[in-house]
Amino acid sequence: MLLVLCVDLDDDLGRKTDVETPVVGRDNVVDAAVALASADPEDSDVNVLFEGVHIADEIDDEPVEVAAVTGVDAGDVAANRAVGEEVDTVLASLAANEDVRAIVVTDGAQDESVVPVIRSRIRIDGVRRVVVRQAQDLESMYYTIKQVLNDPETRGTILVPLGILLLIYPMTIAVESLGYPGSALGIISGLLGLYVLGRGLGVERILDEAVDRATSGFYGGRITIITYVVAAALLAIGGLSGVTAYENQPKPLSAVEVLAALVNGAVQWFAAAGITSSLGRVTDEYLNGSFEWRYLNAPFYVLAIGGVLHGLSAFFLGSRTLEYLAVVLTGGTLLGLASTLAFAIAESRLNAAERHNQGPGGPSSE
Repeated sequence: MLLVLCVDLDDDLGRKTDVETPVVGRDNVVDAAVALASADPEDSDVNVLFEGVHIADEIDDEPVEVAAVTGVDAGDVAANRAVGEEVDTVLASLAANEDVRAIVVTDGAQDESVVPVIRSRIRIDGVRRVVVRQAQDLESMYYTIKQVLNDPETRGTILVPLGILLLIYPMTIAVESLGYPGSALGIISGLLGLYVLGRGLGVERILDEAVDRATSGFYGGRITIITYVVAAALLAIGGLSGVTAYENQPKPLSAVEVLAALVNGAVQWFAAAGITSSLGRVTDEYLNGSFEWRYLNAPFYVLAIGGVLHGLSAFFLGSRTLEYLAVVLTGGTLLGLASTLAFAIAESRLNAAERHNQGPGGPSSE
């Protein structure tokens, strides 16, 4: 028997339709192809399925069966393993006493990476790659480029390296004066590189999602909108305070001391930003009815970490003694442990009280 095996490595068939895989039999494969074409007419796997049926219809000198197997939308290893399992299922459904050979049908080199997995289970007579014929005019080229820019997989593969290459030259001239002749070209190349890199990484989608979340937060009355803005302002103030603390040092500093000066000047502002944002999140969780006591650990953790960083930075700058550092480290550890233990006990006791009030059969009414 000859088995025509249509391979969909990233499981477009399963993700875009309700068809369960593997699909065995000519009529079932045709139905699956129609379902995928109805869901996404531009998917190249539609052509793979119809090509498999076409190959099976052309062979009339031996028994032929056509089947479609899919992988998963994950890494190559997981996808290949899933295809191998589905091939085993297809082979188990065929007559055990027949010598089965296969023709593998794919839509590109990526799907052909699974051929060794299939070959380990069945003898392969050939691999057919389906290439769709397109009109070679300007409109077709424009449409192809547009599809590349809209496809997350393709733009991540092509546009991200291109954006990085365009950013190389402006990074080399960043250390030079703007009076050099190459500055204008470098700025233009840098802007183009940022655009292409942002397009390739899908920055516009991330920005749209951030705007949607901010808009829903405004209309939903979420206090985190305010606390995040305040936290951002506190972080900016902390950065300036850290730079000021570094500039006010009376002596030349080593690399470790420079870092300590920056942290010492900024840590209190950063801690205030963390406490502000965490309290806003806790408030929103309480208003939404999903509050849990352990959420209150966040402000205490931020305070403990801030105290430890302040003590360490002050010690490296020589303004505090080793005994002070030991006290700060111990205090920060005890504060974190105490808050964790206190809120865990409070939450467990409240849950136990609720279960006791509900009784063994749940809440009852008389």
